[in-house]
Amino acid sequence: MIPMNIKELASAVEAILFAAGYPVEVIKLMEATGAERDDFEDAIGLLNQKYDAESGVRLVFLDGKYQLCTSEKQLDIVREALGIRRGGNLSRASLEVLAVIAYNQPTTRSFIEQVRGVDCTYTVSSLCEKGLIEVCGHLDAPGRPSLYKTSSDFLRVFGLSSVHDLPPFEVFDEDGQVTLKPL
Repeated sequence: MIPMNIKELASAVEAILFAAGYPVEVIKLMEATGAERDDFEDAIGLLNQKYDAESGVRLVFLDGKYQLCTSEKQLDIVREALGIRRGGNLSRASLEVLAVIAYNQPTTRSFIEQVRGVDCTYTVSSLCEKGLIEVCGHLDAPGRPSLYKTSSDFLRVFGLSSVHDLPPFEVFDEDGQVTLKPL
């Protein structure tokens, strides 16, 4: 592989991300370009400068992967130009299930139902279809129930780099005192 300067490396990473159209792992980008960690980070810095707040394109980092995506400012015009209909908002039940999964992942549907106090079969299926959650294994227990976790689409939709960027949640003790707990 021909050695590249930082500008050429940034261009190569940009081309890979543009062609892929989905999040690409950092290690895969480094292997494809032959880049060392420091050079790769310098190239990413160059791309971040290029795709600043004024650009119609953003470089996003999602759980160890990079992706090029449309800036929120341009979303309406892109939808109009491409004839993309706006997706529906998530229901309160969907948001509750997402919160339970995000803060307790991996978790089972029965745990979610225990926390919420209602059947969540439809909501869990709907979130899987939307790509916001995914099966990540099975619990070693009778019936081998599926374990669910949030997906990279969840991170992208909610503008997070990883689940560790979720805000802390409130825990109430026996006296009703509130404590903030990070993930």
